[in-house]
Amino acid sequence: MNNNKISIEDVPLNNFHQLMTLRAGGGWILDGYVLSIIGVAIVQFSGYLHLTSFWQGLIAASSMFGTFFSGFLGGLLTDKFGRQRLFFVGPILFIIGSIGSFWTESAAMLFFLRFLVGVGVGLEYPVAGSLLTEFLPQKNRGPRLAALTILWFAGAALAYIVGNAILAQAGDNAWRYVLASPAVLGALLFLIRLGTPESPRWLVSKGRLAEADKIIKKVYGPSFSLANMPKENEEAKVSLRDLMASGYGKRMLFVAVFWSAAVVPMFAVYSFAPIVLQALNLTGEWASLGSVAITVLFVIGCIIATRLIDTLGRRRLIIHSFLWSSLALLGLGAFSHGSPMLVLVLFGAYAVFIGGAQVLELVYPNELFPTEVRAFAVGMGSSLSRIGSAAGTWLVPFSLASLGIGNTMYAAAIVSLIGLLASLWLAPETKGMTLEQAASLQR
Repeated sequence: MNNNKISIEDVPLNNFHQLMTLRAGGGWILDGYVLSIIGVAIVQFSGYLHLTSFWQGLIAASSMFGTFFSGFLGGLLTDKFGRQRLFFVGPILFIIGSIGSFWTESAAMLFFLRFLVGVGVGLEYPVAGSLLTEFLPQKNRGPRLAALTILWFAGAALAYIVGNAILAQAGDNAWRYVLASPAVLGALLFLIRLGTPESPRWLVSKGRLAEADKIIKKVYGPSFSLANMPKENEEAKVSLRDLMASGYGKRMLFVAVFWSAAVVPMFAVYSFAPIVLQALNLTGEWASLGSVAITVLFVIGCIIATRLIDTLGRRRLIIHSFLWSSLALLGLGAFSHGSPMLVLVLFGAYAVFIGGAQVLELVYPNELFPTEVRAFAVGMGSSLSRIGSAAGTWLVPFSLASLGIGNTMYAAAIVSLIGLLASLWLAPETKGMTLEQAASLQR
């Protein structure tokens, strides 16, 4: 069969695509798990280590500091040295940081180890996201990338389920086992990723055509070749500085602002979920059940958004997501002393509605930039968003103590409203476009 006229953007999903989704998606399950597990253990280890509010906030935010550091650097390294080489670094750092947490005896050491875990998370976004994006067909790219966010929240839900089970069984030192548990997932992820090839698009961008052609034949079949890969737009061949000045800088601004607005309130909730829910008058079983229920609703919201991404389109989806999630947070501020059921309904509404913005965190930056800077753009978006996430998470204990839960929820609503304004102003539509068309400025 002659496939010379068939673009790799139009081929049906094959077994390699399914395996590649598993290899990349496993990283998002682990990311959600390692970043959320701190919220399960924070009450117990704060008492054991005699932490002040300052250290509580700092340790909760430490992984975001690590993500900020590695997201920017990891994006540059991924675009320079390739996706494959860095694909195994994240799992290794997860294992080291998690096992080390079991033996920690000081706040400073726990901060460092959680920072190390955050470095691993920061690498996952540009490395795994770019690698998967550059293999997926056009019609499957949006839903598959959006599904990674579902897996993130699935990992977060798993963290609360497993973590609470460990706390119930392991006694006063249960927090050590809770913080060490991601090491098991890290080892599994490392093994699953063995045998992953380099991205042909990246190889072509570096002039390594023979290697790219060999991988294309292996992935898509012997009748495929470089002739089946769409040509990269000319914008991809200029320098990073010229790219940002030519119009991609505006896209980078959009990615950084909307990503930050989506994750700042969410990470604050995950890092201090039991404490926040207690401040909202949910105590005892209400607090523990509420943490799990809200996490599950985050997953449901992402599933719904994934189903709508090619129906509503990217722009409409993100606008509606920020609009309704902002209203839910405003409701939590206004009714912060309401009944437990009302609080759970409003919190649940926020969890469901923010799903649209969450699933687009990987779709937009991977679609809006050419191969040469795709990983950099994803890493930069991840890094810049974590500045706000780290600051917001660090300040949650102080905000609850000085401003109260109602004003804290109002502050979260303002952040979400900033995301709405940025989306109304800057959000483009990329539905139905090839990767080259979506990344081009000439459309």
